[in-house]
Amino acid sequence: MSRSPSFSVKPELASEVDEKSLQQWVVAFCIIRFDLEQGQLIEECYPPGSLTQNEELEVSFSSFPDSVSQNHNRASIHDCIFFFRIKRHKAPDILNIEPSEIVEVDNNISSQKLIGEAVQESKCQNNYDSRFLYGFVFNRQRHDERLKRGGEQKSVVILSHSPYTSVFRPLLQIMGPLYFDIGNKALNYIAAYVSKWPVPLPGQLVELPIGNASLKVNLPPSHSLPSDNGFFEDSASSLAPLLPSNLSIPQGLFHDSDLFGTFRGLLMQLWKLWELLLVGEPILIIAPTPPQCCEAVAGLVSLVAPLLFSVDFRPYFTIHDPEFAKLNSLQEGSSFPPMILGVTNLFFLKALRNMPHIVSVGSPMSNSSRFTVASKGLPGGIPGQNEGSSIQHLSFRKFTPANFLNAVKLRRDGPLCLMTEHKEAVWTNYAAVTKPDTSILNRLIDAGLSPRVEESMSVVNNDILRRHFLELTTNFLAPFGPYFRANTPSEASSPFADPPPLPSFNAEEFLASLSARGPGKFLQKRMRSNWLDLYRRFLNGHNFLPWFQRKRAVAEQEQYKLWRQARVKSNIHQLIRTMSELEIVDSFNAIERHLQGEMQYGIANEDTEAVCEKLKKDLKTVFSVLPKDMQQLLIMNPERASLLQENHECSDLPKQTLLPDGVVSSA
Repeated sequence: MSRSPSFSVKPELASEVDEKSLQQWVVAFCIIRFDLEQGQLIEECYPPGSLTQNEELEVSFSSFPDSVSQNHNRASIHDCIFFFRIKRHKAPDILNIEPSEIVEVDNNISSQKLIGEAVQESKCQNNYDSRFLYGFVFNRQRHDERLKRGGEQKSVVILSHSPYTSVFRPLLQIMGPLYFDIGNKALNYIAAYVSKWPVPLPGQLVELPIGNASLKVNLPPSHSLPSDNGFFEDSASSLAPLLPSNLSIPQGLFHDSDLFGTFRGLLMQLWKLWELLLVGEPILIIAPTPPQCCEAVAGLVSLVAPLLFSVDFRPYFTIHDPEFAKLNSLQEGSSFPPMILGVTNLFFLKALRNMPHIVSVGSPMSNSSRFTVASKGLPGGIPGQNEGSSIQHLSFRKFTPANFLNAVKLRRDGPLCLMTEHKEAVWTNYAAVTKPDTSILNRLIDAGLSPRVEESMSVVNNDILRRHFLELTTNFLAPFGPYFRANTPSEASSPFADPPPLPSFNAEEFLASLSARGPGKFLQKRMRSNWLDLYRRFLNGHNFLPWFQRKRAVAEQEQYKLWRQARVKSNIHQLIRTMSELEIVDSFNAIERHLQGEMQYGIANEDTEAVCEKLKKDLKTVFSVLPKDMQQLLIMNPERASLLQENHECSDLPKQTLLPDGVVSSA
């Protein structure tokens, strides 16, 4: 494969890499070669020292297809793009806690302090989850009988903390062929361009220049991205789980995955898989090739948008991953941890034979003289050729006895039947609550035999499916909306008072209330009578607490902003006219507390200086209407006296003298 003729590089940029800016997008670029004597070797890693020794080993093993998963012409060049996800060895343990350890924040702790500290910290680091590393791979296998063992293979890898498939896949389509054309200089060229990209803005359409071209991509929204620092720059619209007005904007991770193309033979099973993902069940995905494998995992994760997906997922998992040893050592009858594992090695069928849910997707590659990197519409596909399952008529259109008998036979044989022949199937004992929506299935378009039409129709079908499951998830989450509703100050209340806490949540009370009023019309006609069991499993699952606490944190941040804005706009003179002396004293203490909070924790806000000036004036105004004896009592505190004297209007304060022992006397 050759790079696009429209792409050109500027050699003068090679020495202009801003490594600090580069880290906003990329951790490292790696060139990895498979050596017949020593195995996988990292030939180049830029910037150097970006990975630990253990991370280098994991990246190396994860950057090549399993040999047992490949079957193509021995006289060919085979290019493919896939991605993996591994745990970082030097990552912090900030969010690595069990659900039972998650508790509500102490209401006595100032929300201004908590939010202020989080904002300050977020300014010092990117808002990503650094516990995991994503590797985006351009792998080239060159088969030549003249070479030792008949061929060679090498991988170009982009490592990032961010799951931006919409960015790094097209970047690899440029960088991979460029490297095989000009060698290691390609790393410096690409790094120079990437280091000049703007700061990533989640949920935004960004334009990223690369050479004389540019990538225009939508980044996933912030509410779908885990964060190390606990501060979430989510928009106010994400507080309540309402269906977004613009459905063309990504609402979760992997919005660009080919959901229809990957699960075309299993469309009737998507609703069951959606439930398994929702409640956080472990799932093993088996596919013939790494591109098909990672596309299937990405497609499943995208099904539950806009829910924050907190289950560990591995788009391409190998036996060399340290997690495999832990899974393989599980005792008979032990439950698997919540994980989505994508594999190509059939050895996993025996090693993880107790996995409760197994999904087989894709079809073996046809022989070809050359494998070209897939387009978005046909991941892992061969332009000009059709895979066996991709030209079949959509199997959901009608029931036949033959299809029924085949399904019974597959279930009876179990997943080990894949050892002899690959078939698309789902093996699980899970009884789904949600019924497949045949009206959605009937809207899907069968493109027939034309690859070009197939690709364009796949985009349409993906949009239909993604819109439906977005609506399904949004309606499922809607009953939790009241627990994320921020309160605004009423006209009769003072904005300087502490805002009321968000409604407390009790699982049993929530289920009882939901049972009484029902799930709503949308879900009522799509779910069976035991729909409440799905909510109960969701509450006990791995996704609920991280998502719920994330939403609560965002709601508290939003409420803090609303009350802060109300304090700035308030007229203190009108407020104190109707107050008693005790209420005025309380207001003085509240304004003082907010002022100190702004001075200490508000430095991340652009308007902090103006807010401080407003609060100082309000503090002086309230102080001026207090009785003289109360004024003298209040300014005995040196810090308080200092706050009042900082204002140029405070010249009429009672004069004070600070004695050597720290006692303040008033004259």
